[in-house]
Amino acid sequence: MIDPVDLTARLVRCPSVTPEEGGALAALSEVLSAAGFACTRVDRDGVPNLYARWGAKGHPRTIGFNGHTDVVPVGDRAAWTHDPFGAEIEAGWLYGRGATDMKSGVAAFAAAAVDFVTATPPDGAVVLAITGDEEGPGTDGTVALLDWMVETGERMDVCLVGEPTCPERMGEMIKIGRRGSLSAWFTFRGVQGHSAYLHLARNPLPAMATLMARLAAYELDRGTDHFDPSTLAVVTMDTGNAATNVIPAEGRATVNIRFNDVHTGASLIAWLEDEARNVAAETGIEIGVEARISGESFLTPPGALSDLVAGAVAAETGVTPILSTTGGTSDARFVKDHCPVVEFGLVGHRMHAVDERVRVEQIEQLKAVYARVLRDYIAAK
Repeated sequence: MIDPVDLTARLVRCPSVTPEEGGALAALSEVLSAAGFACTRVDRDGVPNLYARWGAKGHPRTIGFNGHTDVVPVGDRAAWTHDPFGAEIEAGWLYGRGATDMKSGVAAFAAAAVDFVTATPPDGAVVLAITGDEEGPGTDGTVALLDWMVETGERMDVCLVGEPTCPERMGEMIKIGRRGSLSAWFTFRGVQGHSAYLHLARNPLPAMATLMARLAAYELDRGTDHFDPSTLAVVTMDTGNAATNVIPAEGRATVNIRFNDVHTGASLIAWLEDEARNVAAETGIEIGVEARISGESFLTPPGALSDLVAGAVAAETGVTPILSTTGGTSDARFVKDHCPVVEFGLVGHRMHAVDERVRVEQIEQLKAVYARVLRDYIAAK
């Protein structure tokens, strides 16, 4: 039997700040290989990734788990009361960077998978796809694993991502989709001049204020059956101008949009460009727009997979979970192009925080949930 708390502690002690491997994937490969998993490093462009499979490639009963061992930076070490890579346990809490997001989740599904295939080898296959680039750009992590799977004929029929999903209480929420995310950068170009001689300059700042106010006030939608309304946040407006008697030549602003399934990233970019053209025509200020889509919105409709996970959660925690699409993005946005995917994990309110920590009992509960998912999935097939 693999102790998920001990395995979490081993992983937390690995300083795997994106994109450093820090020994985390090596530790997992050691544990999984000993249980008969075929482990392959799928590193790409310096990003460490691990693919582990127990059972026959292409087996019609293949269930996958996805997660990451990379973590965000510690920040101010002096603000921590425990060593951020010490994995110290105190008063029922395990402390350390990544304890919540999401080394405990990876440890729980790895431990559940090892016990599952060791106790009674199932008629099925289990895949673990673990990246070291979820907290970073995301271009060479889970994406690289999925690309490699296509190239080599590897596959998952369904996948469970182990990200923290519960706001306050263990077992209360399963994610069946995520909003899309895009950022847009606007550049406003005018003519610099003295603030006492307005007619000799062309000030880009009123145009910037006008456009940002219009975008922020616009109602993108009112939500859908499974999604909250889409949102647009103006996250910065800047000129870099320290003088009070100079009209600047240029201003910059950035917005971030979290959008539901009413929209696509392309449709929103087209809308942003139209609004910018309108303000440019009204003001005579040149406005440039650059945008990047981090991920499209997606939904795994309620059904067999969400029922499977919800049943396991209720059985092991005594809590009936709700199905949600709230929160930010995750690597499920990539997995959904490969197979049906849902997410379930720990209470996440301490992730990325100083003194990040997780309840020890929740790690044990999470392993039990994942173990039941494995048993029930194979039995149902």
